[in-house]
Amino acid sequence: MLDHAATRPDEDGSAIGTALLRAGLVDSLGIARARALAAETGLGLGASLVRLGLIGERSLAEAAAAALGLALLAPDAYPAAPVLPTRLRPRFLRDARVLPLAVAEGVLDLAMVDPFDGFAAGAVAAATGCAVRRAVAVPIDLDAALDRLYPDPGETAAAEAVAEEAAPSEADAERLRDLASEAPVIRLVNQLIARAVETRASDIHIEPEEDRLRIRYRHDGALVEAETHPAAMAPAIVSRVKIMARLDIGERRLPQDGRIRLPVRGHEVDFRVSSIPTMHGETIAIRVLDRSAMTFEFGALGLDPAIVAAFRAALAAPNGIVLVTGPTGSGKTTTLYTALLGLDRASRKIVTIEDPIEYRLAGISQSQVKPQIGLDFAQLLRAILRQDPNVIMVGEIRDLETAQIAARAALTGHLVLSTLHTNSAVATMTRLRDMGLEPYLVASVLRGVLAQRLIRRLCPACRRTASASPAEAAQLGIAAGTPLSHPAGCPECRNTGYRGRMAIAEFLTPTAELAAHLAAGAGEAELARAADLRSLADAARDAVLAGETSLAESLLA
Repeated sequence: MLDHAATRPDEDGSAIGTALLRAGLVDSLGIARARALAAETGLGLGASLVRLGLIGERSLAEAAAAALGLALLAPDAYPAAPVLPTRLRPRFLRDARVLPLAVAEGVLDLAMVDPFDGFAAGAVAAATGCAVRRAVAVPIDLDAALDRLYPDPGETAAAEAVAEEAAPSEADAERLRDLASEAPVIRLVNQLIARAVETRASDIHIEPEEDRLRIRYRHDGALVEAETHPAAMAPAIVSRVKIMARLDIGERRLPQDGRIRLPVRGHEVDFRVSSIPTMHGETIAIRVLDRSAMTFEFGALGLDPAIVAAFRAALAAPNGIVLVTGPTGSGKTTTLYTALLGLDRASRKIVTIEDPIEYRLAGISQSQVKPQIGLDFAQLLRAILRQDPNVIMVGEIRDLETAQIAARAALTGHLVLSTLHTNSAVATMTRLRDMGLEPYLVASVLRGVLAQRLIRRLCPACRRTASASPAEAAQLGIAAGTPLSHPAGCPECRNTGYRGRMAIAEFLTPTAELAAHLAAGAGEAELARAADLRSLADAARDAVLAGETSLAESLLA
């Protein structure tokens, strides 16, 4: 017997529409637009809202679960093996967007993308002879479970055919293109990309190994293995990604870089693709550049307001160099983009030199270096100076030539923003000196240096509080027993205990005293004492005491 809410489908979407309106996720105009699309296409109201980009699939699932008082399934809630496979055909499960989870005492737990669909629930009840207890599934999670539990035979056939093409000397590019365009391969790659966007992963790593193809996502800076596939699938999946990125699928001996732009879950997303040859085939790294998930605001970055104020003051200078430093993956480009978007773009000409261009910025002229044709940072910077810009952003100062041109640009009335790979703000001054830039020039053009790191935030849904142990108290310089927050783990944070990241930073404003020390050949330690700034370690400690992160995470900063 079915539970009462599933006895009839919500044909006009009134229940989910009401739930979304009450939750403030959409407005009445959006509902009206979705109803018009539903009438034209035959889609349900929820699917129409997703197609219009007015709501994400996960938010829709959360609203449906809340409206009906049902459980929202986590990605790990799906069974390891098919349930009642002789009673329910895979084709029906795919068409109805449902999946049986478990059966006990005559009750079948059923994952449903559309929990209002009484017809699908009734059909499952009739086919199995069980009462149906519904749970709400996020579409991408259910699709992944269906592919794992009920693989398409055509997928394996396509993979085996592609595997025969593995030797570069025998590669048939046209044949490889056809095989990579098979429906099972296309569907699998689309699901990998959609899952990354849905879960807000920053990268997708497709890594062929001797006996398997490993798929990993990077969440909050940490790599997490998501799924594996037979090793024979690697050439097909890699070729499909390369086709999407407009790369040469016949070339498997040299690294390649490309870009993909496609609609995912109702909005346009950019992806940066890199392929390199490895022992067991080409490894693909895909950087997810989802503008809708990125907020270019200093407040959202988590920077201390005092540091933001000092950084803004440096950006307000009419000329000079402002640098953002830190290791790879510390958020330097995001900080620079935020700084650029905060400048007056209407009355100032702002240009960038990047490698590569990550996000497209309105009102800003963006250029990309092309080393393969001899167009490097230094050459492009010289050319841009002839365009009479007010502000120039150089993606990275990598050599003395670029540093010298940037310094000359700063001396002639331009504001130059750039990045440098150093461990601290004061190390930036010694690094520029060691590159060969004259100390007096460093002191005269440098307006400020922001050194930053990204640390993971504790998940607000599950973080726990415990008294600091004597060892923890000694590390933080606080009294033993002081409450500290710790990671726990829940479905909201994929059981990691962390959700999202925040920036911690230190800011250096060059002074005459620092210039004198630099000219005298002072080392980093002596400059740090003379600078007397609040360090990255201090910022990390403040984040721990504020309950934003854990002590263990702060030690990695």
